[in-house]
Amino acid sequence: MSRRAAAAGSQSSLREANRNLVVETVKRFGGLTQVELAAATSLSQATVSTIVRELLAAGVVDTATTTRSGRRAQMVTLARRIGLAAGVQIGPRHLRIVLGDFSHQVIAEQTLPLPAEHRVDTSLDRVALLVVDLVERVGASLDDVVGLGVGLPAPVDASTGMVSVPGIMAGWDTVHIGQVLAKRLGRPVYVDNDANLGAIAESTLGAARPYGDSVFVRASYGTGAGIVINGQVHRGVAGTAGEIGHVPVAFPGELCRCGNRGCLDTVVGAAALIGLLRESSGPLTLRDVVQRAIDGDERCCAAVAAAGAMIGTVVAGLGVAVNPQVVVVGGELAETGETLLRPLREEVRRRVLPNHIAPLEVVPASLGSRAEVIGALVLAVQSTSVPLRVDDDAPVGAGTAT
Repeated sequence: MSRRAAAAGSQSSLREANRNLVVETVKRFGGLTQVELAAATSLSQATVSTIVRELLAAGVVDTATTTRSGRRAQMVTLARRIGLAAGVQIGPRHLRIVLGDFSHQVIAEQTLPLPAEHRVDTSLDRVALLVVDLVERVGASLDDVVGLGVGLPAPVDASTGMVSVPGIMAGWDTVHIGQVLAKRLGRPVYVDNDANLGAIAESTLGAARPYGDSVFVRASYGTGAGIVINGQVHRGVAGTAGEIGHVPVAFPGELCRCGNRGCLDTVVGAAALIGLLRESSGPLTLRDVVQRAIDGDERCCAAVAAAGAMIGTVVAGLGVAVNPQVVVVGGELAETGETLLRPLREEVRRRVLPNHIAPLEVVPASLGSRAEVIGALVLAVQSTSVPLRVDDDAPVGAGTAT
């Protein structure tokens, strides 16, 4: 091979690698200006501008005028024609589904209540039916859906899509959830823990976006955490990283679903809070407790604040071990605002090592109760390969980025 041919081949390979880098970066964040793309990829602004024009001509990306710091800029997103993705959150008492595109823009969504200890077969039937309904609602077909992300309130082995710890979701332990849904819908399915998905959403689109290392805490029927290190979720072996709801905090304590006693969930979970308030306030649901705390009910506020302090002691240990830049707090209990956050924040700051260079921040989730289902949508998008059909021989000018 001549030197000229080798050089041409190397140049073509470099252009392809740079295009892939730009596409993967846009896919991760949903949309970036060309200046932001240059910073995120470490490519020159001229190179980014050239690549964006190539991808625009090939129908891989779309651009739109936006404003950044009072100046006009070109926002780059993956083209909607590439396909749609679905995000699914299966909670203890509700099912939430969103349909969106590669810019992470939600175009349809549906929420459905679920009975306590809902069966796996009927729940997955509901998921399949609702996904089909949402797709038809926007005038699309299942062929337009590139994949589904599914979140569960349990540790998940991402390689198999199965709940990895028996007892956490009774009746779900032996089911290949991803395989079952993929067979029913004929689309790829990616399953993960709901706190991990909340972490993905908040680090990609929300309060943790400016940080490389973050922790997302989900305070709800149970308590869990999603850990992001250098922009990537750390799941651990078989997906049990961040399961702070099963850290022992009371001795000997109540029996937990995991089989141990005195776990955090037995003290701050929905059943514990409702049981604590039953004698003074009568029968309640977690939704009742949250709403009454928002309305200023003293007993409910005290119960939520105590839960926040206890969660904070456990999160502080995680903070010392992982040393994140920010802790983002979501889940139903976080809807009470500072009633939960203030004692949680105080315990974290009191117990972590004082860091005067980069003090640990504790902030509310900016995506609120939708963080987990948006994270499921992002997971589906990030797990999908985008086909590149770009003619390297097409003449392209240098241009400038905006």
